[in-house]
Amino acid sequence: MQQGKVDEAIAELQALATSNPGMKGLDLEIGTAYYKKGDYVKAIPSLKSAIASDPDNSEAAQLLGLSYYLNGYPAQAIPLLEKVQAWFPRANVDAAYILGICYIQTKDYPQARRAFAKMFDVPPDSAASYLFTARMLFRQEFDPIAEEYGQKAVALDPKLPLAHFLLGELFIYKSRVPEAIAEFQKELAINPGHAATYYKLADAYSRIQKFEDAERLLQRSIWLDATSTGPYILLGKVLEKKGEFELAVRALQRAAAMDPNNPMTHHLLGQAYRDMGKKEEAETELKLAEQLQTKQDAPTEMRP
Repeated sequence: MQQGKVDEAIAELQALATSNPGMKGLDLEIGTAYYKKGDYVKAIPSLKSAIASDPDNSEAAQLLGLSYYLNGYPAQAIPLLEKVQAWFPRANVDAAYILGICYIQTKDYPQARRAFAKMFDVPPDSAASYLFTARMLFRQEFDPIAEEYGQKAVALDPKLPLAHFLLGELFIYKSRVPEAIAEFQKELAINPGHAATYYKLADAYSRIQKFEDAERLLQRSIWLDATSTGPYILLGKVLEKKGEFELAVRALQRAAAMDPNNPMTHHLLGQAYRDMGKKEEAETELKLAEQLQTKQDAPTEMRP
């Protein structure tokens, strides 16, 4: 199993189960093997048997809870994960985080907030706990509740770093651009060294075609953090819209050097080359963008 040969491990364990029925610890090992394989339906009966023979088996309880969650049954996962707050390495995930997500999926938002507060070691009724929960809600696409919790975080502490940033991201996602701009500006007043806020504010301005403002903000974002590709890609897009094709190509080439497998970068490069009349370069980039996008869209094997 440690070598990643899970099917071979399962065959060996099943053979042991046949020759030594009731062998201590075998159900946990079989359940773990199926869990590692991503076959949660088959993991569940073995893990239930492990708990039936040893009710204090915390690892079996955690893996059973995670198997229920990954199989789409968060309500069944909750009582098991509530019992086990530690993180067992074989689970490959932090069970405390999954417990919080289970509460979100069952719409028990106060309990989710308490779980994330405990995870981040902050008081459950603090502005920070509302901010952390809002971030998780946004990630799970529970947008209205995420906005409500983000607003609550700001109401509790108007100067909490990244609270206005989160609200700005939410409003951008919902195409509420003027509200997003206002939130990002509030974030910069509190947190003027945050590169990502300049980038997101530039994105908002580019959506209402304020390209000069967007370019100025992107330059600031890059000065603060030259390791992120997003600002370079957006800068290339903004410069292309302004008709400054050579500068656009330079920004996009920098992004492509940092992350060669981003289809968006190559697509925008292709557009910029086409605008410059460089048909051969344009065709090469657009073809590469299409290949990368196809590869990206290909289904990948589900992993825990």
